[in-house]
Amino acid sequence: MEGKDCSMLLWWLGLVLMAAVVASGRNVTYDGRSLIVDGQHKILFSGSIHYPRSTPEECNEGFPLFYSMWPSLIAKAKQGGIDVIQTYVFWNQHEPHQGQYDFSGNKDIVRFMKEVQAQRLYACLRIGPYIESEWTYGGLPYWLHDIPGIVYRSDNEPFKFQMQKFTTMIVNMMEAEKLYASQGGPIILSQIENEYKTVEAAYHENGPPYVRWAAQMAVGLQTGVPWVMCKQNDAPDPVINACNGMQCGETFAGPNSPNKPSIWTENWTSRYLVFGEDQRTRSVEDIAFHVALFIAKKGSYVNYYMYHGGTNFGRTASAFVTTSYYDQAPLDEYGLMRQPQWGHLTELHGAIKSCSKALLYGTPVDTSLGPLQQAIVFRGSQGICAAFLINNDTRSTRILFQNIPFVLPPKSISILPDCKTAVFNTAETSTKVSTRTMTINQKLDSSDKWQEYQEEIISFDMTSFRANTLLDHMNITKDASDYVWYTFRVQQDTPNAEAELDVFSHGHALHVFLNGEYAGKPPYSLHRSAHGSHDNSTFSLQQSVFFNKGINYISMLSVTVGFPNSGAHLERRIAGPRRLKINRVDFTNYAWGYQVGLSGENKGIYTDFGSSKVRWNKYGSSISNRLIWYKTTFNAPVGNDPVALNLSSMGKGEVYVNGQSIGRYWVSFHTDSGVPSQKWYHIPRSFLKPKGNLLVILEEESGNPLGIKIDTIQYLTQLKVQSITKESCKMKKSICASIMNSSGHKDHKF
Repeated sequence: MEGKDCSMLLWWLGLVLMAAVVASGRNVTYDGRSLIVDGQHKILFSGSIHYPRSTPEECNEGFPLFYSMWPSLIAKAKQGGIDVIQTYVFWNQHEPHQGQYDFSGNKDIVRFMKEVQAQRLYACLRIGPYIESEWTYGGLPYWLHDIPGIVYRSDNEPFKFQMQKFTTMIVNMMEAEKLYASQGGPIILSQIENEYKTVEAAYHENGPPYVRWAAQMAVGLQTGVPWVMCKQNDAPDPVINACNGMQCGETFAGPNSPNKPSIWTENWTSRYLVFGEDQRTRSVEDIAFHVALFIAKKGSYVNYYMYHGGTNFGRTASAFVTTSYYDQAPLDEYGLMRQPQWGHLTELHGAIKSCSKALLYGTPVDTSLGPLQQAIVFRGSQGICAAFLINNDTRSTRILFQNIPFVLPPKSISILPDCKTAVFNTAETSTKVSTRTMTINQKLDSSDKWQEYQEEIISFDMTSFRANTLLDHMNITKDASDYVWYTFRVQQDTPNAEAELDVFSHGHALHVFLNGEYAGKPPYSLHRSAHGSHDNSTFSLQQSVFFNKGINYISMLSVTVGFPNSGAHLERRIAGPRRLKINRVDFTNYAWGYQVGLSGENKGIYTDFGSSKVRWNKYGSSISNRLIWYKTTFNAPVGNDPVALNLSSMGKGEVYVNGQSIGRYWVSFHTDSGVPSQKWYHIPRSFLKPKGNLLVILEEESGNPLGIKIDTIQYLTQLKVQSITKESCKMKKSICASIMNSSGHKDHKF
């Protein structure tokens, strides 16, 4: 697509978005039953889609607009019966340096909100601004750490000043674009703070006043829509307390006021993945069971966390979290529908929506149907009736309800919109199962097409930043890089002297070099590595070494894999080497030299411009295969299928395409089952040009770039084999169409 045509199309789309906004606002309130929009009680299904974890529409030369992700993701969510798009606001993305703001590219939250609005859905804006979210530093910008006297998330004036300043800025930005429902926009709900009750006790007397202040500050911004606090059972009025977890129908104590609705802000569709661990999945049958149970117990808002997880591009993932995020969600990392998750939940939403009148205006009665069976029945005026038949047994059970026989599958809930006919059962999935296939499009196995750049090993004499002790890694880098060199020098009077090196580190990984040389000349040189894990980031590296006669240089490259994101007192967290001994002599308080970042990183050699400013060597010319940058080019695969790099032949590092980081990889960190946690890395189509795409990889260990493949992703489907009763089979044939019609809810008027 030519640049002029692209600009004209975007201009036209802008007019469409503007036309979608109606000047008149809507009144959003709540009572003990649900949120109320313009006087209408609502049962709402919400899906978390985070704008920085996917891409907006972009016009790259030669590519059409459908390579964008935001519009497609939101459209698929709407098609799946989702009413609300829920997202966090990512403070450290928007204010990486104090007073310097960035809302460009996939950080353009206004553009994201307007896309939600254009597709006539509601939005829930979780401002936080502490968000956790497996996002580095929980979304807090690291520059907060340097403010004197600051204590995060506490009744602490320096923190409260910065938190209020950012929150107010975001609210003002939304108001300026008329994005709150009270102005005619999509935002019907906002969140302040995040799961604070889990850490509140650690702040002692400064915890409760902070909660009250945060609620008062948020409400005082007068957005015209309600505020929520999740996992905060004492959320001050009028802020709504909400549940997070997998089983809120069983674990949620309920609203802390009879005038507040029952809201579930995070229904975890799986669990996030960390390097070194196998994927933990959650069945869609279990998800559906607990959604139905929550609704049966007068819940009125359920959000899937995540509905689309996406990609932790660059260095945004928190400690040890993989680049792929919630890939098991109904929309996978690439934005494709994962079945049966997407389809089964779509049917669930339709079935529940067909009960809306009874659920919102009827009176529930709980009746026992057996030792582990119950019916929750909603009855109202004009004969409206809806029922949820619940089987908590692990075996199939026959019951009588209103003199009608029903077979309830194990651990399931049947939904009866008329109290007579079961239109949906949480354990019976009629959706075809999908299998994701990765098809090799290109093999980058030609050594002639690769070049390499050997990273420089920094020694003490090369550093200008010095200290007489080991410093904290995080406070040195200030999140500007994963890497920092720790160097010192030591005198040895005899040649080939053997010594024991003992390093203790708070993580996350460490590479140690002696005299700037690589393995291959034993016993005079050393390169050793060690690392921690998500559950225990601390580790020790112990190794026998041989010193030369004279001055010997020890260089340690400390590596973080994301900053911590959860727990109390993030401002106190540390990382990197904390103690070094040689033959039990402590060198911790010694003359150390430091350098932040790698030379290739600082030169930006992963960009076209930076790459042209350094001398690249022929592949295989380096003395060592560690700490090397590799470079090649490739053409974009033809077609519309998502694209991924298969990095199964690599070790640990970071990968860049056309100057944009698609994330950290750590293929060499195997799980207990002996495989990498992640080996495919998403390249959004919008990052690509038709030809000549620059691929640059930083390899810390000993990966082989000749084994890298470029794959495309598709899904194959197959019928799910299961036991279906005659009754449920007849039900599905006769009522399936009406369920799907009810899931296609009407557009919200803007």
